[in-house]
Amino acid sequence: MSVKTVLVAACALVDTDGRVLIAARPAGRPMAGLWEFPGGKVEASETPEATLIRELKEELGIVVQEACLAPLTFASHAYPDFHLLMPLYVCRRWEGTVIALEGQNLAWVRPNRLRDYPMPPADVPLISHLTTLL
Repeated sequence: MSVKTVLVAACALVDTDGRVLIAARPAGRPMAGLWEFPGGKVEASETPEATLIRELKEELGIVVQEACLAPLTFASHAYPDFHLLMPLYVCRRWEGTVIALEGQNLAWVRPNRLRDYPMPPADVPLISHLTTLL
């Protein structure tokens, strides 16, 4: 049986205090209420970096330059109906102020506290990479 692979790009925005931004998935979406790193599905004509630039502007109102996106690691996780492949980038510089433009809850969290927030299964293994980096 063939399983569809879905490519999603995620970004760990890191503020000057070393905290990471996470967002709660809104009601009505799969895995609602779980916390995740901002980002989104990579469209057919996009690179993961272009996806993040677009999604961070749409979701959070910030402008990110491609040069400020540093790849850190990736998640590869089998969900029941698809396989998720998700590169995680780190970004420490952006223009504008982070605002929840899609009504999502946001939290700036110290890396060693990320496990206190329930996350989708694919996101959980990424935490150790961030705690090592930060």
